[in-house]
Amino acid sequence: MTEASPSRLAWRRLRRHHSALLGLVIVSVEIVISLLAPYFIPPDLALRPQPSIILQSPSRAHLLGTDEAGRDILARLVYAGRVSLAVGVLAAVVSVLVGTTLGAAAGFYGGWVDTVIMRFTDALLSIPVLFFVIALTVLLGPNPYTLIIVIGVLSWMELARILRANVLSLREREFTECARAIGVRDPAIIVRHILPNTIAPIIVAGTLGVGHAMLAEAAISYLGLGVQPPNPSWGNMLYNAQSYLWQAPSVALYPGLMIALTVLSINFVGDGLRDALDARMTL
Repeated sequence: MTEASPSRLAWRRLRRHHSALLGLVIVSVEIVISLLAPYFIPPDLALRPQPSIILQSPSRAHLLGTDEAGRDILARLVYAGRVSLAVGVLAAVVSVLVGTTLGAAAGFYGGWVDTVIMRFTDALLSIPVLFFVIALTVLLGPNPYTLIIVIGVLSWMELARILRANVLSLREREFTECARAIGVRDPAIIVRHILPNTIAPIIVAGTLGVGHAMLAEAAISYLGLGVQPPNPSWGNMLYNAQSYLWQAPSVALYPGLMIALTVLSINFVGDGLRDALDARMTL
């Protein structure tokens, strides 16, 4: 009987992690609905104010009611998901690219390269990230693209430190020495031989980074410095609803639940991937 490949073993472990599978289903459904939103929900429902139907209760016309400007809450939740999920995913991609590049360079080259990168990392870790993000958002202007770049560029430090430790070990292994002996250049050794052997922390960090980026976007938008009206995000929906908490608490409840459900589901997926990619786990 042939031995199962590492990817099949990882899939078997992931299938046993029921909360991770549930989280994956929830996030996948949210992504599909967000991507298909323009095809079954008119944008005017989410963006166009309707002063005559402000803060209406749920009805057949508006399943979750209307907000403080008379816009359909369900439509805004769906369109807000497009923004919040996009910011989370793209910011995590930026974070992984920066963290992987700097962590691999620090671990592989060592010496002054390692010293400069790690001291720079320590300096950023000592700064309250949220305040730094807010300051840069004010400086560069509040829009989704600024949020993606700023959150991504300021959330790579932990991955870089983890990756550096792994690369320090892998650069002394036999396959790395063999690649050097036959004249393979350093960048090719890192990309073709070292990074594939440390893919687990990269995947897990990227998955969990989506949730962290979404929370950061929600916090910044809640403060009024993120995605600007009329474009919705779950964070600015909370910000706009804070004046109506006693009059219509559901206006704030729904986006809060979406943030909590999505981040919790992503964390479940991250936990499941961490266990599935750990070779020490038994089937």
